[in-house]
Amino acid sequence: MKQRYDLSTLPWTVEGTTPNMWLFEQRVGLIFGSNARSLDVPPVPAPVPGSVQGALRAAGILPDWNIGTNSRACEWVEHRHWVYRTHIPDEWLNTAAQFRLECQGLDYAGWVYLNGREAGSFTGTHKPHVFDLTPFLNEADNALEIIFDLPPRWLGHVGYTSRMTEWKTRFNYTWDWCPRLVQTGIWDTITLVAVQESEIRSFRCTTDADLRDTTGILEISGDVTVDESVRLQIRLAKDGTVIREAAYSPDAFRQGITWRGLPIDLWWPNLEGAQPLYTVTCTLENTSEQVHDQVTRRVGFKRVEWQPCEGAPPEADPWLCVINGRPIFLQGVNFAPLSAFYADLTRDDYVRRLYQYREMGLNLFRVNACQFLERAWFYELCDELGLLVWQEFPVTSSGLENWPPADEESIAAVAEIAASYIERRRHHVSLLMWCGSNEQMGALDGAKTGTGKPCDLSHPLLKRLGEVVRELDPQRRYLPTSPCGPRAWANPAEFGKGMHWDVHGGASLDTLTEAMAYWAHDDALFRAEVYCPGAGSVEVIERYAGEFAAFPATADNPYWTRITTWWLDGARLAAMHGREPRDLAEYVAWSQENQARMIAGEMQACKARFPRCGGILMWSGHDTFPLTINSSLIDFDGNSKAAAQAVAAVWRRRPLKDVTS
Repeated sequence: MKQRYDLSTLPWTVEGTTPNMWLFEQRVGLIFGSNARSLDVPPVPAPVPGSVQGALRAAGILPDWNIGTNSRACEWVEHRHWVYRTHIPDEWLNTAAQFRLECQGLDYAGWVYLNGREAGSFTGTHKPHVFDLTPFLNEADNALEIIFDLPPRWLGHVGYTSRMTEWKTRFNYTWDWCPRLVQTGIWDTITLVAVQESEIRSFRCTTDADLRDTTGILEISGDVTVDESVRLQIRLAKDGTVIREAAYSPDAFRQGITWRGLPIDLWWPNLEGAQPLYTVTCTLENTSEQVHDQVTRRVGFKRVEWQPCEGAPPEADPWLCVINGRPIFLQGVNFAPLSAFYADLTRDDYVRRLYQYREMGLNLFRVNACQFLERAWFYELCDELGLLVWQEFPVTSSGLENWPPADEESIAAVAEIAASYIERRRHHVSLLMWCGSNEQMGALDGAKTGTGKPCDLSHPLLKRLGEVVRELDPQRRYLPTSPCGPRAWANPAEFGKGMHWDVHGGASLDTLTEAMAYWAHDDALFRAEVYCPGAGSVEVIERYAGEFAAFPATADNPYWTRITTWWLDGARLAAMHGREPRDLAEYVAWSQENQARMIAGEMQACKARFPRCGGILMWSGHDTFPLTINSSLIDFDGNSKAAAQAVAAVWRRRPLKDVTS
């Protein structure tokens, strides 16, 4: 049988050198017999998966980047090469097999060496990398090295999207919710695979439901390396009870297998019903029932349809989500990374946060294009908890220009990433839809610079991504970008004209009265990003201030302007209350109360229009970095702001059909 060895169980070290010094000294050693090593950072223990920065901080080499402006003292890490090193146990290599290294997440570019010889190079955070190690193996004492090159110089928020053609997570380079903390490291699983016989090379598994008799549909296909004496045994089971089982030839497996009429229970989003899950097992065996390879997937069964919102223009995109025949109001948040150094996160980190959202009543996460494909455990937990996922591909806004690259090389690169995303996550029942990009748009007059008119399928990159989705996951919706439709933002002057389909933002409103007047006339079919700033807790603000004063919350306090002044609300709050706040505690109370009223009002206004409005998502759900103030519901330490409690009250309330419709 194919063997898989988890390399995260091995002891690893990481060391730093000036660029290329490791290679220079390796070659000098080969020529002159020298073992000289010039290290900027000697070897330190390195958890895998994990970031270089996390290992350096644990070793006392980097400060806590969350405090004050310490993040600036970490930027030198970007200017070194970093060498991860371990030894492969001899007992893993005691078979006459082919061995390959499978890396699900390497951030961002570099080389793999085995026993001092290059086994391959890699570039790209968003796709897996595979290396054949067989030609480089010794009989014993095999030293494995993964060397990381310098990351791209700038991929941050402000720039030109058409020039952002290096495919690494962009939020790390500075966004309005994260300082420059550019991750380097091994961020997902890393496995040594030993193959002796036939194997399952690819496995596609998708589900659907037939609502006429409430039965399930399972579609399976894939490819295998085979000889004439193997077959594939397919089994669907729930809690150990087999529902259906059958054997197929490799040719039938390649052509595709469909099971209909499966006796199943439907999967429902949070607050709508239960989340029953099933196990699909595909076993490759010979005629003597000796197992060569096995793949498992956990699945659920649901039917999704998108219908026009009530009263929508005939040409508008459908934004009423109907799941298992029931219209569902989509309510939730944009799911920001839990940490800038997401390589260091654990499953438990996600468990705590996702259960928190489930209890609030959320049913949809949007994973933004400036981020990454969340780890498998994020999707597994969403499957369990009834939390739908809107997953975007990594093309996002840049402020100065928000037009996707259109060169053939970039289109091919993003299409490859999209195919990888789909192949790894399409079996998850929580996955609702794919989106090609975030906030890609030009000016209303058609210019590529400017804002207001979202890009559409006429753009070659967004068109190609749609083709990839249609080919690999045709049951799911594809949206070229969000916002989408005639307008990117909702303009009160255009309310009632059918111009607002999926829009972002709200309006610059100083008072609750102004806000409620705006939302009373809103006609958007869907709102994928709404926001209002709210201060973090007093404890968080004081804990991470470092050398800076935690108060006043003004633009002349460097602690409050570490990233941006966009969210500062002190002047507006002072005007509302007729005076300056007395202290930090009073200011925080004012800010959080204002945010709670504003956000809950927005959520309730949209929900009250259901089914004329299909849903609304908050930007963002939680803080990636300990910000003094941000448009989030949950602060960096996991504390619920007042807005979280107010929004939860709206989310857990059943929608009522708008009485004016």
